[in-house]
Amino acid sequence: MKPFKSPLLTRRPSANQPASQTSESAGPPPPKRRRVSEGLDPLPPRTASNHDSIPQSTVSNDPTPPHAVRKPLLSIVNPVATPENGGGGGDDAEAYYTVLWRKFTTKKNKTWDGDGVLSVRGGYAYLQDIDGREMGKSNCSMPLLPGSTMSVGGKEIEVDTIIAKKDYLAGKPFLNPTPAPAFKASAPAAKTRDGKKPLLSLKSRTKQDKLEAKQVDHVNVAATGSSQATNGKFKNPLLDKSALPLVAKTAVPQPRHDPNAPGALVMKRPPSADVPKGKQVVDVVIDPILSKHLREHQREGVSFLYECVMGLGSPHGQGAILADEMGLGKTLQSITLIWTLLKQSPIYEEPPVVKKALVVCPAGTVQNWRKEFRKWLGRERIGVFVADDQKKRLRDFTKGKCYHVMIIGYEKLQKSYEEISRDCQIGLIVLDESHRLKTAKNKSSAAIRSLNCDKIVSLSGTPFSNNLLEFHAVADLVNPGCLGKLSTFKREFEGPIVKASQPEATAKDREKGQARQEELDRLVEQFMLRRKADVLSKYLPPKTEHILLCQPTNAQAEIYRNIVASSVFRGALGGSSESAFQLINILKHACNNPKLLNNPKSLTSPNDTPEPEAVNSTTKAVLEAVPPKLLKSPGTSAKLQVLDSLLHRIRTDTDEKVVIVSHYTSTLDTIGTLLTSLSYSYLRIDGSVAANKRQDLINKFNNTPASSTFAFLLSTKAGGVGINLIGASRLILYDVDWNPAHELQAMARIHRDGQKRPCKIYRLLTMGALDEKIYQRQLSKQSLADSVIDNKSSGSGFTKEDLRDLFTLDESGRCQTHELIACPCEGKGNGGGVIPSDDTIEEQADQSPAVVEDTDNEDDEWQDLPTLLKASQVDVTAQEKALKDKRDSLRKSKGGDMMALMQYAHIDTSLLSKTAPKKAIARLDMNDDEDEDENERVAEEAVDCEDMLQDEALLHVLKEEGSRVKFVFSKTTS
Repeated sequence: MKPFKSPLLTRRPSANQPASQTSESAGPPPPKRRRVSEGLDPLPPRTASNHDSIPQSTVSNDPTPPHAVRKPLLSIVNPVATPENGGGGGDDAEAYYTVLWRKFTTKKNKTWDGDGVLSVRGGYAYLQDIDGREMGKSNCSMPLLPGSTMSVGGKEIEVDTIIAKKDYLAGKPFLNPTPAPAFKASAPAAKTRDGKKPLLSLKSRTKQDKLEAKQVDHVNVAATGSSQATNGKFKNPLLDKSALPLVAKTAVPQPRHDPNAPGALVMKRPPSADVPKGKQVVDVVIDPILSKHLREHQREGVSFLYECVMGLGSPHGQGAILADEMGLGKTLQSITLIWTLLKQSPIYEEPPVVKKALVVCPAGTVQNWRKEFRKWLGRERIGVFVADDQKKRLRDFTKGKCYHVMIIGYEKLQKSYEEISRDCQIGLIVLDESHRLKTAKNKSSAAIRSLNCDKIVSLSGTPFSNNLLEFHAVADLVNPGCLGKLSTFKREFEGPIVKASQPEATAKDREKGQARQEELDRLVEQFMLRRKADVLSKYLPPKTEHILLCQPTNAQAEIYRNIVASSVFRGALGGSSESAFQLINILKHACNNPKLLNNPKSLTSPNDTPEPEAVNSTTKAVLEAVPPKLLKSPGTSAKLQVLDSLLHRIRTDTDEKVVIVSHYTSTLDTIGTLLTSLSYSYLRIDGSVAANKRQDLINKFNNTPASSTFAFLLSTKAGGVGINLIGASRLILYDVDWNPAHELQAMARIHRDGQKRPCKIYRLLTMGALDEKIYQRQLSKQSLADSVIDNKSSGSGFTKEDLRDLFTLDESGRCQTHELIACPCEGKGNGGGVIPSDDTIEEQADQSPAVVEDTDNEDDEWQDLPTLLKASQVDVTAQEKALKDKRDSLRKSKGGDMMALMQYAHIDTSLLSKTAPKKAIARLDMNDDEDEDENERVAEEAVDCEDMLQDEALLHVLKEEGSRVKFVFSKTTS
């Protein structure tokens, strides 16, 4: 223990030190030297004034480093203020952030209430929650940095991260689905979608199985009692040196089928990180009995479906949408996938991925699916249970081991889903014609969700063309949460995309809508595959499509004018959309056959059920404006006259059969009466025909000659899907529909696998009336449907001007559709119907007088060309975008989306008439010497048009005296 000593502030003078020196040393201490880094000057420059104040002991023998200049401080650049993010400050600032927000509180320990998105633009900061709902705005003229805090709309926020402008425009902050597990071999029996027990990966399941095994062993040991012997640890009786080492299995796993065989189709392997420890990966090879029949696009489709359902493709789930057009073999691809998952697994010595599979389809196609399974796999390979009878017991499938696949209709599933989910675990569900599930509240959708199956494959040859919300319903059923919440999707995607397509949309609206559309396409293509029917061109016989524009009869035109001119009709133009649809329905029947208006109750809807609102005061008042004599006069329908002539020529000159399609059962009744009067036998399928009787009618039609069954009447709603009518090689579409997909489906009934004859398709339109104008809008809609997702509603959102244009009857006798595309061919062919390339279309557009631009100012023309720059300075993306915009504007000036008609031959039927040369000579008023040359020229044009048609039966109809067909669009795809 040492005694305490007080600290000495000054050094105690030594005994031999003089007192004078002691007093001098009591002055202020010398200044401290600043500690600096190496290479910097530690002391200020020495001067006479301060040199004496520095003690000699401090500066002696102290080498000073050379003097160095300090580097300037680095300026911190706000990443939000960069040009690519909207750049600049003040009112022009534009930036986007993810933020945390909370309500104002006086609590000591504050917590955040939720996440949000903050956008700064135009001098204001706008706050949205993660679902896109507006929460308020506040003044803000400068970009922010992560960690910045401010008050917006009564909320306290803190900036978390910065969002790039392109990511915000794409909607990524609002659409961030949780990725699904990468790979699962076989689904366990536990429930998944109801939240009771989530699916485990293979690795997790292995650990879970070991843990459960240990628990079971512990229970067994405890039940047998305990003793000193049983409580002791097990000891190996053999020494390590004397025990034989365990030899790991080195055998190479053998797949079920040879992956090296010619034409073998091998599926993608799962990543090694997802394979359980101690397990090996084995190739999954498609059974050669199926793969040898798969075409190239079908092999690609099977691989895509396999990767999606196994979690190897889309990160959003284990579902897939196969949206191939009709006739591409979606059924065969689905059967191949089902058979593969029922028999194989990518993990060696593991059970197959799926034990039970379910095929859900419309009731009318149940037997067709059963037939396809038997066709490709036979009766002995797989057990298929068809739930088409009330007497069949579902437990034979759910609890039995004989059946692995069940085929069931949507209506039957709504009644049986509880029994199915209770008694067995479905491993794979295939939904045929899934566009029927277009609402989230659909009863069939609820039944499918209750089955707790993760692997769902959706089949639909029809694009989801009514609106994006219908597509969201199907996509969310297949991969739950892949497109976010419905309310968020509607607000942040459907709204901006539709708004960008409106004529009054601003540049910012179009930019945002385009970005949202591109982001949506990027997400969708991860789990949806769509191919066009063009890929079948080398497998199927050629298909020729004729669009016949029929000039209305005098009585029909007068009836049409009276309807449109009625005061009730004019007053209904500004009414509700429901009344507008009733008026459209009346005019469609006037185009089909004015006699249908005699009985207002015959005005049925396209879905084969009477419309209760069809016979109301408005409808009756409109029909009262039409003189009764006109409605009772014979031969008032131009299309019915053309149909009569066409059927007579097909029956007389050929041995082919014909399918006649209409959207209205009342129209089918009229056509059936016509066939009976001509003594032509026919069969018919509409909504009144029971589902279990339809396949028998189809088989009878396909297997009998034309002398026994000449025609088949088909309703688009009742028989537009899943029906194979290859016994016929000609199809007549009697009326048009807003949705072009319905007519594409109808065309695919005859032009599909198994067809041996060239197919002829006739579409009848009333020239200048509602038919032709619906077809014009149909062309625009079909171009949108090519991207699978159509963002326009069929028939909704009509303005008063749109309705007035729809209801106007053009009696000029010219083809209005041909004039809209400004084609200079004058009805003489325009290339013979050979499908041109994009370059050809653009070249035609450049040569068209309708798009000739003023080229007097050469400076303006050169401004569009890229300037000469170095290769490193050229922005290729910007130049490509500029060229694309210019090409799009060029197309719009030519009729917009109707440019698809440039793929057709344009034929004015007056050139085919025998009197056409005389009329041409009379108009030209030439000399006698020139008459002969002109006569030869017109005759050559007529021969050229006949060669383009390549249809003798149609040529006879067009050349008949008094033929109602005035213009023809024709296209042959081969």
